[in-house]
Amino acid sequence: MMNYKSRRQALATAAIALLTLSAGSQAQAQTYPAKPIKLIVPYAPGGATDIIARTLAEKLSDRLGQPVLIDNRAGAGGVTGTDAAAKAAPDGYTFLVTLGTTVLINQFLYEKLPYNPGRDFSLVSQLALAPVTLLVNPNSGINNANDLKAHILKNPNKLSYGSWGMGSYAHLAGAYLSQSLNADLTHAAYKGEAPMLQDLVGAQIDFAFASAQTAKPYIDSGKLRSIAVTGEQRMSVLPTIPTMREQGFKDDIFRVTGWIAMAAPAKTPNDVVQRVSAEVRAIVALPETQDRINKMGFIPVGNTPEQFSAVYKSEFPVWERVVKLSGAKLD
Repeated sequence: MMNYKSRRQALATAAIALLTLSAGSQAQAQTYPAKPIKLIVPYAPGGATDIIARTLAEKLSDRLGQPVLIDNRAGAGGVTGTDAAAKAAPDGYTFLVTLGTTVLINQFLYEKLPYNPGRDFSLVSQLALAPVTLLVNPNSGINNANDLKAHILKNPNKLSYGSWGMGSYAHLAGAYLSQSLNADLTHAAYKGEAPMLQDLVGAQIDFAFASAQTAKPYIDSGKLRSIAVTGEQRMSVLPTIPTMREQGFKDDIFRVTGWIAMAAPAKTPNDVVQRVSAEVRAIVALPETQDRINKMGFIPVGNTPEQFSAVYKSEFPVWERVVKLSGAKLD
């Protein structure tokens, strides 16, 4: 049995250990960063996530006084790069800039992932919301979301919708409409938005959800008609197009949107996560950053780790339910 003297020695040792740990954490916070920082983007260069990551990296480098490098790790729909970030050392020198698909929705789409989205990351900040627009062929006679709903109800088992891939928002939202309206819509999965929109122009499919960035040239030229946008507010690049919610569609699938965000490997020191999050929020708040994000058809966010975690928790059951309803599964 431990005597009084031994107990005092044990308590003293524990106190010294805690003080040492605290001092070490404070020293790290004061000297961080001491070397270049890497942002893993799990997609190829040139896409929206990559563009936002590079905008962030340039300004973050200026603010932190160290190079911030982009590491594109494309593959398996973002799984490859996300896994690399999850397994990186949690020392504050590797971060992930990704779509919500890889760190939220994929856990419902894949039977098995090489990482655990809820366990393997510390959330840093949402950078931007990524709503999409609902499109139809201008010769369809459909002018709004309720027209499309009526058209679907009048033509069960006859219509089709496109997506830029299995498990994408366009797929899940289309599947939700099919199930909720008991319409048995045919899903046409494409390798990207461009071929999908070309087929919509050619009336090979009946409707599709797409990013404003890709769809706007088709809308501006009159080749396609935008009849709604997702999310809780209108897009600055399509200000006259009402949201699905404004048109009476209160379903959660049309309220939530995709997003681009930053995360760190789990167990990254909290003071580092908070420091980087604060810098990211300041960058997103800059007028030039806001302008760039808005012009891409996105909505700037820049929230705290705590706010991001609350969003994640609120959207978790929505995506779980929608994926289950769609029947979508990926290997």
